[in-house]
Order: sequence, then C-alpha cells, then structure tokens
Amino acid sequence: MKQSNPVAIGLRAKTARAIAVVIGGSAESPIVLAKEEIRLVDPKLPGTAQPYHEVMDLPWEESQRAVHKYVRAIQKVSSKELARLIKQITKDGATVTGAGIVGAKDRDLTRIGNNHIRAHAAEGVLFRSVLEFAANKNGLSRRTFSDRDFGSIIQAELGKKHSSLALKIEDLRRSVSPPWRTDEKQAALAAWLVLHGK
Repeated sequence: MKQSNPVAIGLRAKTARAIAVVIGGSAESPIVLAKEEIRLVDPKLPGTAQPYHEVMDLPWEESQRAVHKYVRAIQKVSSKELARLIKQITKDGATVTGAGIVGAKDRDLTRIGNNHIRAHAAEGVLFRSVLEFAANKNGLSRRTFSDRDFGSIIQAELGKKHSSLALKIEDLRRSVSPPWRTDEKQAALAAWLVLHGK
C-alpha cells in the first residue's frame, strides 16, 4: 500500500545537537517541510553537552564506564526530541518513511593518544549513535552515512544524477530561512536518499 504524503527526516549529527531537515515531494522536485536544530543535552545534567570531556582524564577503559550515565541521558533526550519532531510532522498528514543520519563513523578510539582529541572524536561517534538509537526507539527505518565519505557515497549511488540533485538541494535554500550550510544540505540529501534512493 502506498503511503500518503511520504517524507523523510535527515539528521546531521553535531556535538550536543543535530540539524534536522524534513524532505518531501518527488524525487525530481524535493521540498523542505521543516528545518530545525535539535538540542541533544539534558539541562539537568550539564555533562551531557560534552560527556567525554567530563571523563577525559580517566584511563580510557574507566572513562567508558564513567560516561555511561551521560550516554543514557542523551539517548533519552534524543528519543524524546525525535518523537516530538515526528509528531509535529505527522499531525498534518505526512507519513515519516525513515531517517537518514550523517555523522562520524565508528573508529578505533584507543589509537588516539591525546586525551582531548580522543574526547572530541568519541563525542562525534556518540552523537551519531544516539541519533541511530532515537530512530530505532521511534520505530523508524534508517540509513547512516559517514560525514567524511558522504560525497563519494552519493556519487556512487546516484552516478550522473548526483550533480542535478546537488543543484536541487542547493536551490532549496530559497524556500527556507537561513542558515543553509553544508550541515543542512547533508541532512537534506540524507533525507532524500531515504525517501527516494535505493
């Protein structure tokens, strides 16, 4: 059965926040239905803004255990925020088909010797993973894209259609309030790939 008014949510993971762009319309004429920044911190637990910075002076194994309370709080907040966005979208009759998440890919963090650099890298992975958790918790199918490889992934999937889609996404800036930076464009492209891609 075909869904009425299908849309997808694109999420660009950042430290303590995500850029969300909701895309609808046809593959040839995408439209932005919503664009916002979602805060992924618990105001009652300030360490959720940069959880690995809170524990970066601990040995890595110990910091993994110590950061767990922050991770649980961030998962809870991200799930609630995504549920709120889904509710906002669906109240007007749209059907959310899934989420496209762009963020830091998994990597071996033990290979990073500098604690401060490792904290930043770990937070990049963490905030992408909590968005995956939130999508799963809200029953959304999802695709995850590495921020560093995103351009080549799109090129590989779309081939020659890549440049025309990139122009369409760029032109969407006319229909939304600023900003419309790389983060917003990546979120929009991720949503488009979920809605119309393979």
